[in-house]
Amino acid sequence: MNSVYDEVRGLIVLGTYPAGRPVTEQELCDRLGVSRTPVREALRRLESDGLVQPARRGVTVVELGAKEVRDAYLVRAALEALTAELAADRRRAGELAPADLARLGHLADEADRATRSGDLAEGVRRNRAFHRHIAVLAGNPPAAEALDRLWDRITVSTRASLAAPARTAQVDEEHRHLVAAITEGRSEDAAALARTHVLSTMSALGGTEA
Repeated sequence: MNSVYDEVRGLIVLGTYPAGRPVTEQELCDRLGVSRTPVREALRRLESDGLVQPARRGVTVVELGAKEVRDAYLVRAALEALTAELAADRRRAGELAPADLARLGHLADEADRATRSGDLAEGVRRNRAFHRHIAVLAGNPPAAEALDRLWDRITVSTRASLAAPARTAQVDEEHRHLVAAITEGRSEDAAALARTHVLSTMSALGGTEA
């Protein structure tokens, strides 16, 4: 069963409560059927995550400015380079099961299909699953946790600019090269490919198709 924190975070990240939206404790209590204490604790955690900020009544969902979005992408590029490098290192050391690598390829397939179908929200979700699996393969929980928080903030702040991606084929090609580098244990290549991929997405801003 999801915690109140997970439920409120989901309402924000999935767009029920979009960037700039004011949210009161009472509204959340009524919606979730819980008391104020867990709601208050959830909002404190979400404030720490950078997803909400205090308002006169309750909180407001945070909307990053253009520079803040760019800053988040730059950090994401560095972290994804690290996780790709670590995943390739683990592959070269024989620490990753073939099924783990097969799943990475499967997630790339799903991301491409969802994006090409025109279901942009699903495309974002599938792309995020692809990148998150690389972070899992890296075996570095602090990096994975930091990336999750960055993804949340970027997704919430760029949702309003969600549009048909202009570089669908390029994104898929970049994903495939990244899968190959990790699968072949080419650590330096994996890091470079991951970094370039995120920075290319940043340049395309929206940034929602990576």
